[in-house]
Amino acid sequence: MQTLEFNSVIGDEGVIYIPKQYLENISSPVKVILLMNETAKEHNGRYFSALKLRTKGFKFDREAANE
Repeated sequence: MQTLEFNSVIGDEGVIYIPKQYLENISSPVKVILLMNETAKEHNGRYFSALKLRTKGFKFDREAANE
């Protein structure tokens, strides 16, 4: 069994995109194992619900805060 490692994103309808440089070498059924980074859960919008920052001592206006 040959192993390839690459990073990808899950597209529409759960499609995982394989980089073009690997596509020509794939000619048979494959076994897929997903390894998700723990930080990915925080950035997909479904699990990240709040952020708490200590701002005591910081001086900023609304526009600076929004940046």
